[in-house]
Amino acid sequence: MPNGTDDLLSDVRRVARSYFPDGMSPAHDWFHVRRVESNAERLLAARPDADGRVVRLAVLLHDVGRAQEDRGEIDDHAEWGAAESERLLRERGAAEGTVAAVAHAVRAHRYSGPVAPETIEAELLSDADDLDALGAVGVARCFAYGGERGSPIHDPSLPPEADSTDAGRTQFNHLHRKLLGLPERMHTDAGRELAEERADFVRTFARRFEAEVGTDRDGGR
Repeated sequence: MPNGTDDLLSDVRRVARSYFPDGMSPAHDWFHVRRVESNAERLLAARPDADGRVVRLAVLLHDVGRAQEDRGEIDDHAEWGAAESERLLRERGAAEGTVAAVAHAVRAHRYSGPVAPETIEAELLSDADDLDALGAVGVARCFAYGGERGSPIHDPSLPPEADSTDAGRTQFNHLHRKLLGLPERMHTDAGRELAEERADFVRTFARRFEAEVGTDRDGGR
């Protein structure tokens, strides 16, 4: 990632990595953070008006509470992560403006969270994070996370259009209920363009999936 000589970024990267233990959910592990970094760099290239340092710090810190939430130790990794980000940055002498900007971006990044991004930096983090839920990687994450939670891959008796849940009762339905709605949630033009491209792959995958499982909807019962 650019600005590798920035001591604060280097230190935060090292510390943030320690919050991601081996064996945690592959949907939100350190490799996810690295992919969000890559997405953020692409988005930053189109928004030179944004504070790249704030975005990069927020990317590194946005999921530091995820492992704890997955273990049931905290309720909201975004809220906890924002407070932890403030503590970590202040301990390292970051300016208060940077601390506040990073904390807001972390607090506002969550898909289902109550806080909306109010700055371009927060919008860029949100878009970069959501982009990792689309395309081939997004499909892989969907099925990996669904498998961990024990949800079925597919239920022929419950097509997406008949599924009234927000997230989808099956992993296949989750593609339709959440992933394919992400392009509309994008805050930036660059994010929207990338999201549409990746959503096209998800649609192609969904059509192939339906072709392979057939149209029998009696659930195999």
